[in-house]
Amino acid sequence: ELVRATGQCITNFPVGGFMAHDRLAAGRADLVTVRVMGLADGGPALDYTVNCAVGFPDLTGPGPEPVNHVLAAWDLLTGAYAAFALLAALRRRDATGEGGEVRVPLMDVALGTAANLGMFAEVLAGGANRERLGNAVYGAFGRDFVTRDGVRMMIMAITARQWTALVSVLGIEAEVAALEVARGTSFARDEGERFRHRDALFPLVEARVALHNHAELAAALDSAGGCHGAYRTMLDAATDPKLAANPLFHATSNPSGESYPAAGSFATLPGLDRLPPQPAPRLGQHSEEVLAERLGLTGGAIAALIDRKIVAQA
Repeated sequence: ELVRATGQCITNFPVGGFMAHDRLAAGRADLVTVRVMGLADGGPALDYTVNCAVGFPDLTGPGPEPVNHVLAAWDLLTGAYAAFALLAALRRRDATGEGGEVRVPLMDVALGTAANLGMFAEVLAGGANRERLGNAVYGAFGRDFVTRDGVRMMIMAITARQWTALVSVLGIEAEVAALEVARGTSFARDEGERFRHRDALFPLVEARVALHNHAELAAALDSAGGCHGAYRTMLDAATDPKLAANPLFHATSNPSGESYPAAGSFATLPGLDRLPPQPAPRLGQHSEEVLAERLGLTGGAIAALIDRKIVAQA
């Protein structure tokens, strides 16, 4: 009844059973259902089983054994894609009056993303897997370097401006020019050339970075338009004074009694204030409110559902 009253539903329950679209849509022909799945055939899958099947752990780390990364990329992308799919289906219903079911398998999101990034085309055309690069960035200039005072930095040079800034700040114009002549190329015009000749460029940059303290080098790169970031722990990031000053974050009162930064909406509308984040509700906290407002149930009817343990309260 709640699904039919709202006209939309997101679920990760199986295609069949009590959450089947056809069953939910009985009496609400324009119902929109978005179903998050593991595999397209209905089989189970989780982020880590999908990630290893697509091949990303084989690219992570120095090797030879695969390395799982801790960011649940496919869960995050699938959640975002499911929200996008729901909005698209609702727009379609607005235009045509038609509802329907949209299925978003976790595995298909991973496979489709790898294909969209050109990674399948790359290995199929070349007939071999990409070499493992450690912390180096594929296809452009980017790697971790250590400063004189022991700070590890990720330094990138994707654009011509970023490359020019890095060369200027490090004072390696003459060395880079000599390499360009010797190898018959131009690093300023083609980011791919910076990657292809990383065997010569990485040691050059590594030696010069090691002559600078981090604060000095970071300030110089910022001033010149360079791109960099220092490696930090998550505790470092969470206790950074810049985080407290970021309007994205607010402190909220949580059921646990703990106080920590909570993020509001990532997107903003110029001219409108970002609403502060609210503490996560306890399971069942709004049960009575939802049933009364959405279905118009009386207090007695809600109490009966609670007594029968169909509805839970916080």
